[in-house]
Amino acid sequence: MPNIAVELGKLTSSAGINAVYGEKQEVDGVTVLPVAIAWSGFGAGEETGKATGGGGGSVAIPVGVYVRRPDGLRFEPNLIALLAVSVPVICVAGRALRKIIRALKR
Repeated sequence: MPNIAVELGKLTSSAGINAVYGEKQEVDGVTVLPVAIAWSGFGAGEETGKATGGGGGSVAIPVGVYVRRPDGLRFEPNLIALLAVSVPVICVAGRALRKIIRALKR
């Protein structure tokens, strides 16, 4: 049986940002390059004599684009995606801070 981790690594190496959002585009002398956070995970299991299984998934979040114009390079963020990503982080940080403050009061 081939090493599954190596095979999955080969498959996912081509599934980067370019596969999700496309190559950079050039229109009227302006170059637009998409930027995203992407990750993937896979798992597999086997119980001797009974069953095997596995699965995987990936996520890509558009962060923004780099725009290259004749006067320079500029990053333009995707504010909706940044807010969607930051809300869970802020919630977890708030809960952790609340627990720290309660622990310090004791």
